[in-house]
Amino acid sequence: MKLTRHLAVALSVLAILAAAFGGYAWISRPEAAPDATFTRLDGSRSSIAQLKGQVVLVNFWATTCTTCVHEMPRVVATHEKFKSRGFETLAVAMSYDPPASVIHFAESRRLPFTVVIDNTGSVARSFAPIEGTPTTVLLNKRGEIVKRYVGEPDFVALQALVERLLAES
Repeated sequence: MKLTRHLAVALSVLAILAAAFGGYAWISRPEAAPDATFTRLDGSRSSIAQLKGQVVLVNFWATTCTTCVHEMPRVVATHEKFKSRGFETLAVAMSYDPPASVIHFAESRRLPFTVVIDNTGSVARSFAPIEGTPTTVLLNKRGEIVKRYVGEPDFVALQALVERLLAES
């Protein structure tokens, strides 16, 4: 009789854990990235939807943000490491950042990825909440938000996640 009661308790605990895990899996599903449109420094227009099929790092930054400036070489290194494998980087300059400063920064540091001047703030609003810079959003190949980083990311962990996302079909 005791064994049956212990078995019933164990099965009940397993059922509760399975339900809890199922709820967690539902809550933690990636959300679809917004289909924000943006203008590159060269004046050409594009959208997030056009980047589906690639892993995309969207970095919201400003030239006046010391953490942003500090992390930018690591953003560049991450881009260079994965760009040949279907990885894209968008550096979205905040609306309060003067366009001339953004252009000077991008050209003087020879940023090898797409730089976006978000004059109206529409790109940042579409990815809300962007509460400060730097904020980095990582998208999978299906155009879903997989991870948000507020502040400088742990680039070792970020690159490991990019590696995993690039391996997905």
